[in-house]
Amino acid sequence: MNTAINEVKSPRTGDSYFKIKHFSGLNIYVYPKEGYRSAYAIIGAKYGSINTCFSLDGGEKITVPDGIAHYLEHKLFESAEGDAFTRYAETGASANAYTSFEKTCYLFSCTDKFDESFEILLDFVQDPYFTAQTVAKEQGIIGQEIKMYDDSPDWRVMFNMLQNMYRNHPVKIDIAGTVESIAEITAEKLYDCYNTFYNLNNMVLCVSGNVTVEQVLKTCDRMLKPCEEHKVENFFEDEPYEIAEPYVEQSFPVSMPIFNFGFKERADKQLDEKQLACTDILLSALASPTSALYRELMDSNLINSTFSYELFEGPRYCSVIFGGESRAPKQAAEMIKQYISKIKENGISDEDFTIAKKAVYGDIVSSLNSVSAISNMIADYHFNGNELFTYIEAVAAAQKSDVEERLARMLDVNNCTLSVVRNSEE
Repeated sequence: MNTAINEVKSPRTGDSYFKIKHFSGLNIYVYPKEGYRSAYAIIGAKYGSINTCFSLDGGEKITVPDGIAHYLEHKLFESAEGDAFTRYAETGASANAYTSFEKTCYLFSCTDKFDESFEILLDFVQDPYFTAQTVAKEQGIIGQEIKMYDDSPDWRVMFNMLQNMYRNHPVKIDIAGTVESIAEITAEKLYDCYNTFYNLNNMVLCVSGNVTVEQVLKTCDRMLKPCEEHKVENFFEDEPYEIAEPYVEQSFPVSMPIFNFGFKERADKQLDEKQLACTDILLSALASPTSALYRELMDSNLINSTFSYELFEGPRYCSVIFGGESRAPKQAAEMIKQYISKIKENGISDEDFTIAKKAVYGDIVSSLNSVSAISNMIADYHFNGNELFTYIEAVAAAQKSDVEERLARMLDVNNCTLSVVRNSEE
């Protein structure tokens, strides 16, 4: 049983972590932080809400109900002996889990009894327990959660935008599914998904803080059994470049309208570290609080401090989203489009580039002081085929010409959609 351990160092920050290919097949990252009291661990499967059509080892296509990845996340905490949260309560750890579009993760943080909490994490993630009775019981609970999301204006404004942006890609479907789709979930289907995606070779474990490599591996060696690697293929319908619809509006009892303004991007393959770094610098130069666009929107009373932006990217989907509260969302969206067109024509100023690059670099380096941020970032980069320190180097090495090259390929003002939630009485 061989376990390969490599130390990954950052000459720029002075930090280092250990990248381990465990004999079980699991990829493990350990990032010790000397002098820290807390520790944080996250284990994730490369399996999210978009993975509803797949095959295993070249076999026949399997199609499962929308929302099943999220459903599985809920059920995995249960066992014949009880609930994992009850076990965590005995160690004093704070535990949680989440399902996104492309991954499902389980995590905990603690200041003591790390080994005991870590054992709980590895135990329940490897021990599924699904029965017809427990699955049926969960349908009502998740059905209530779905209705709660349906009543959330922030949630609806985002998914309304995604449904306007994507014609075929399952990213436009609510992560929790629908009341109708979860009614189709059975214990057998949950086991099919678990056995396909919760193979240790398709998972990652990241631990940071007050821990050592030896400490982590001692528990992993005892609790993880070798898994045969399988080939999982996910199937997505072809997605055209063009958006589906340019505008959508929904009525909600909100004090001020909320908007999401999304630019659909080409998504042939996911971005590498240099492309990510240049995109992050570009968006900071365009829309951070130090940008001219932000000041213009503020001075025009079209946004407030809730204004934000993000690169929204995953398997076969990519977009840039601006959003927040606005008294006049259409005017705000039009100003954003006009500003982007002007920057595309005139380029980014040296001053804006320098400020944005320093801001992005400062944010990523300061995040290395947070054990949760470290583990979450490493897990995200792992699933995308990227590496944390390589990204930091890419930010430091970015040139204005690199950022303007990204600008030339992105933010098509003729391929964007606006989603608005406003009070019907306005």
